[in-house]
Amino acid sequence: MNPTYHPDDDRPGLTVVDPVQNARYPINTTAPVEPESTDPDCFYFPVDSAIAFTTEKVVLPYVVPAVVRDREGTMLLETEHHAYETLPEGEYILELMAPIRLSVRVRGAVTIASSDERLAIAFGEPTRVRLGARSLHERPAGTVTTTAEPDDLARAVSTFGSALKTLSCERSLPTLRGHPPRLELGDELRIPAGLEPPESGVTIVVPPERTAIYAVSSLAYYLGATVVTGSNPRLETDRGFEHSLGETGAAFERSVERVLRHVFFLDCLTRTEGFYRIDLYERRRVEERLDVSFDELYEQSLAEQLAVYLSIPFETVADLQPAWQLATHVTPALENATVLPFLAADLSVISTVPGSTDELADGSTEPELEGELDLNLELEAKAEPELESEAKPESESKSTSEPEPSTDGDVDPTIDELTRSTTRPNRDRNRPSLESESFVSPPDVEALEQAWLGDGIPIGANKLVPRAFDNGLERSPSDGDVEITIVCNDSRMLAELDGELYGDREELPFDVTVHRDCSVAELRALIAAETDFFHYVGHVEGGGFVCRDGILEPESLVDVGVETFLLNGCRSYGTGLALLEAGSVGGIVTVSDVGNPDAVAVGRLIARLLNTGFTLRSAVDVARSYRLVGTQYVVVGDGGRSVTQSGGGVPNVCRIETGPERESALDGDHDTDDDVADEDGDGDENESENEDTQPKTDTVTDTTTAPLEGPVDRYRIRIRLYHGSQTGMGALYIPYIDGIDQYFLVGGELPLLELSGGALARFFRLEEIPVEVESELYWSSDGRFENL
Repeated sequence: MNPTYHPDDDRPGLTVVDPVQNARYPINTTAPVEPESTDPDCFYFPVDSAIAFTTEKVVLPYVVPAVVRDREGTMLLETEHHAYETLPEGEYILELMAPIRLSVRVRGAVTIASSDERLAIAFGEPTRVRLGARSLHERPAGTVTTTAEPDDLARAVSTFGSALKTLSCERSLPTLRGHPPRLELGDELRIPAGLEPPESGVTIVVPPERTAIYAVSSLAYYLGATVVTGSNPRLETDRGFEHSLGETGAAFERSVERVLRHVFFLDCLTRTEGFYRIDLYERRRVEERLDVSFDELYEQSLAEQLAVYLSIPFETVADLQPAWQLATHVTPALENATVLPFLAADLSVISTVPGSTDELADGSTEPELEGELDLNLELEAKAEPELESEAKPESESKSTSEPEPSTDGDVDPTIDELTRSTTRPNRDRNRPSLESESFVSPPDVEALEQAWLGDGIPIGANKLVPRAFDNGLERSPSDGDVEITIVCNDSRMLAELDGELYGDREELPFDVTVHRDCSVAELRALIAAETDFFHYVGHVEGGGFVCRDGILEPESLVDVGVETFLLNGCRSYGTGLALLEAGSVGGIVTVSDVGNPDAVAVGRLIARLLNTGFTLRSAVDVARSYRLVGTQYVVVGDGGRSVTQSGGGVPNVCRIETGPERESALDGDHDTDDDVADEDGDGDENESENEDTQPKTDTVTDTTTAPLEGPVDRYRIRIRLYHGSQTGMGALYIPYIDGIDQYFLVGGELPLLELSGGALARFFRLEEIPVEVESELYWSSDGRFENL
């Protein structure tokens, strides 16, 4: 379903809606408009649909990067915040990097002006404007059938590159990488016409083992390579170049990963000589170290570029690469092959389970996992030792003789003793999903997020479920409001719903409904109804939802309209899996009992993160960074889903590095936001020692003020960037901060930024983001940041 356009009733203008991504973008005009369909082929880059209307001015609700081209596609200029550009009479195409990619084509004089809060494109007189929109969502173009034979599987994976929209280095842009075709299992190899591998001139030779083919899937997709089995694993081109990929096993997988990271990164730098000639921070840093002619590289073929890229030692530029978005640990079960297209679409690093052996071709056995782990011991192992001595949250440390104030006139709960299950585990009901699967602890990796594909309950990683990805493709798009359904089935837990958790965003309409004390029949109907996100607050017993008149068993659900969910009750893991099997796409569940005070805090934090555009995976990652109890929360299904779009396009967390001389500027009468306070006390959201997740060590300074010398109105900040559902590997970000005019690749932490208090306050007013100060988490909308 293509983007649609809806004239607004309450103001002059219209709203562009992407029903597949559930994204919306409002556009203001000088007078009401009557859009009419027009030819979508009139733009330089493809769009999915287009309209035409007449107006004197187009105003965007917030600033987005814009690129202006002439009718031949030559880039004339690019603008960000605080821009003022005038263009003489002519024909222009403007690309607007909004949550829905927009293109504007006009004939006439154009003035572009932007402030902190909006971007205006004025034409001086009523002008016919053609507006095109392209969804950032991609769907597979077809389905390839493969057998268990390694040669067939290799040929099937070779079709992934057919989804690339170009073989130039611009394929490092997420919008120029389509979705690989789906894979299904059958009794013979079948490749539909049009899904053949592109003529890239690149071949990857892999060992004739399923694990090796799994591991090379993302690299083969990105290079448009043909995969063949054989000895001496290597990457080779039709120009005679060869690069060894090491021996079989872990060495092979590590070599494949390094080549993917290295080639992708250098492509991101080379493409700045092409469609988007921007000032990229990482390119400048590489040019300080290497004598590389990116202008010459850009004109070379993919095969020629590979020879140059792989002549550069990996370690020379490894510390400048952005943190990788996703690393997935995969067991070699044959059915896992069907998930490979979705992992490749995310350019996930893929590794097989350590110590596992390849499943026999005749379908023998699933690899043995690490064995059962005691969850509580596992949580302790994940914690820093000093956390054991940290004070408990206030609500936990109160005497049980002093119950929390009741939130319901008929209930006087002792919240300190309340957990979100009505019975202790294994007392009266069997919980097959939790009891039959072992806990597994995936190894640490150099990536922002981790996923697990195989049997076992992963601690600290997204449990992938093949059925969930199929559900995502089968769901019907909606161009209505973002629909949120909240159910609270225990009045003692109402604190989780205090205030506006969802929908407090001007540019994005929400339809939020809250239901309390539901019966089995009422809850069944709510789960069957189409909704974007389902937030359950209450007890879970034996995997079932506890209702006022009994228990709703999730296995009894035939119709599930819930797309994504948060099941904030004890041991809801099996409950979430049942929803996925019945039609949901992804969700957040618990793998142990959770006390009510911690569940309230984590639930509120996750809700606000989802409301600001974080994906399921990244929201849990942030929650886990600030609360030890967050480790008890696991993402199941497609963790790359988000409930809504990020206001600025890229979800991020800002950390203010305070010193004694700056503490007074942040002191005040504002209490810590209880629902996001760091009760661990460690204050470290980046504890990994992997080089890709460590901050870059340079400092980018706000050049409009004096160098940092310790005055109270100077601040040092670090911004940690996450990928949203509208972005992917290779996306760009520019912080709208005075004096910062460079772009950065999305992923991990930006270099240390130094800026004035006024500049920081203006930055915080642009959108609501999480802000870490002295190991505690606040929100940029907090009043303490108004007068820095």
